This record gives sequence, structure tokens and C-alpha cells, in this order.
Amino acid sequence: MIVNQRPETTLRTSDFFYELPHRLIAQTPAEPRDASRLMVLDRETGAIAHRIFRDVADLLLPTDTLVVNDSRVIPARLLGKTDDGTGRDIELFLLSALGQDRWECLSRPGKRAKPGDAFVFADGALRAEVTEVKEDGNRIVRFSYDDPAGFYAVLDRAGKTPLPPYIETPCADPERYQTVYARERGSAAAPTAGLHFTKELLDKIRQKGVAVVPVMLHVGLGTFRPVKTERIAEHAMHAEFFTVTKEAADLINERKRAGGRVVCVGTTSCRTLESAADEDGTVRPQSGETGIFIYPGYRFKATDALITNFHLPESTLIMLVSAFAGKENVMEAYRTAVREEYRFFSFGDAMMIQ
Repeated sequence: MIVNQRPETTLRTSDFFYELPHRLIAQTPAEPRDASRLMVLDRETGAIAHRIFRDVADLLLPTDTLVVNDSRVIPARLLGKTDDGTGRDIELFLLSALGQDRWECLSRPGKRAKPGDAFVFADGALRAEVTEVKEDGNRIVRFSYDDPAGFYAVLDRAGKTPLPPYIETPCADPERYQTVYARERGSAAAPTAGLHFTKELLDKIRQKGVAVVPVMLHVGLGTFRPVKTERIAEHAMHAEFFTVTKEAADLINERKRAGGRVVCVGTTSCRTLESAADEDGTVRPQSGETGIFIYPGYRFKATDALITNFHLPESTLIMLVSAFAGKENVMEAYRTAVREEYRFFSFGDAMMIQ
């Protein structure tokens, strides 16, 4: 597992707090996707400009490499019944695949998910048995089913696409919580900075000469887990699975050596590249787990510009953005976004930092 190694800092979680009116939390996505607003932040000067997201095609340079996370959100929320004759309600939330139809899950209520306990979902199309309770309270669950099409075919029928708890309006089209380039199933939450791109916008970007390169990080709930420690350096990230192919690494390295920028779409793409990069910025093809936690004091190795959404106060995500652009610049940008009534969080507006 890849983790951060750096000296302790004096930064506190409260240093990343900002006031956000509830009305600015976006409940529905912009239509069309690229009609959302785009704040442009100069990380050297702190200067701020206001654009529309589709303008990103004008802000990118022909020599740029746009790195996207092509992980696809799975219908990770399972609502079922206990298989003990009582038929009591049970909820499982799939976190990460362990192979051989075994998954690490959250369960609610936990008292109904002890080793040996069994559940049924979708009228028996999917069955589950708890095999282990981890120290952190997560469950290891083995699933079984009769459908020859496989686990994901059954999950598509039995599961629900999870939305963050701050989105209180049901999503009419679950595909709006997927990026247009989502490919490999496995995420419990969307890499939301990518939700702003349309296929037409990506075509325009490619026609300009920009290379669009996919990497993959399966987004787990650990990315959004609240920081409960007073000092941020004491927070521990949960591990997430990532992959950088040889083709992706070679193209990124080639274009970066030629003087082009690496522009990461979202904190997950950024964390993937920073996990796979050597100290000199060379990206190595690899697959594995990363628990990298990026906060101010971190020296970026591969990322030259970042496209990201507006994140929750005191979250690891706003800490990463602050590491990239400077804490004071970012906190002032967030205060500006509140004054200008930008829309926040998963379905909200975006920021490009360069």
C-alpha cells in the first residue's frame, strides 16, 4: 500500500472550515453537463476568474494531457431481509471487491450482521453470508446467485446507486451520477469533477490536440470519511484500489517530457498519479492500493493543473486542493464562491486551478 510520508505539521482540521448556506448545496446536476459554472484560480497569484465549464476547452493548451478517472459507480446499496425466518430489514453497502464474490461492506443494523448471518435481496436473486467482522466494524460478505450472467448482472437488478447524504432529491436518471467515460465498475461514489464533461466537449478538446488519458481509482467511502482528529496529520485514509496502465504512463511521460502540462480531472485522478509517480515525476504503470493523504506541505510530483468541484468543509478533499493551490488562496476562493452563489459538492460547479 502507498501512503504519505512527511513530517508532522501544525495544521488543524478547523483550519479548513468555511460557512456554507444549505441552499448552495446542489441537489440536481446542471443541464447540459457542461453548463455548470467554472471558477478559474491562478495558484501563483490567487487571481480568480468566472467562466462556464465548457470554456475549459479554451483554457487547455494543445500540449496538455487531461487525466481522467474512468471508474464506474456500482449500485452499491443493497436493501434486503435477514434469512433467518424473521425477515427483518438489512442494508449492506458495498465498499470494495475482494475476489471470488467476496466484498467488504458496511451493514445496518450491525447487530444483524454477525459471522454466519445470511440475507436475501431481490426476492432471493442475490444471497449473502457474513464471514468476518473487521476491527473497524466493516463486514466481509460472500455473495451467491444463480444467474449465469454473473454478479454484476444481479447487482444491477438488486442494488441502488448511492447518492451522498447531502443530496436530498432523488436522481431521475442514475446515469447523471456517472461520467460519460465511466468504464470499469467498482466505485462507491462518483469521481464528480468528471461529471461536467460531455462527449462533444471531450471531442472538441481532443481536436485541439489535448490527449485525454484514463487512469482508474475505485472511489471508496474513505475518501469522504470525516476527519475526526484535531491535527490533520493524525488522520488515516482508507485504502482504495487504483490502476495506471503502461499505455497511460508512457503517454503521460512522453507529453510531460515534451513540456506539456498534466491536468488532473478530480482529486481521485490526482491521487492516482501522485501514488504512481517517482520523485522526479515519472509515472510508473502499476496496480495496487493507495492510502495517500495529500495536505499542505506535500510536494506534487506529476500534477500541473487540477479541475475539481467545491468540497465539504474540513474534508480531506479541500485539504488536497489547499496543498495544490495554497491554503489561503483556496479558502478565499471558497469564500468568493459562497458570495457569488456557486453550487457546491457532487452536482455543483467546478474550479480549474492552474
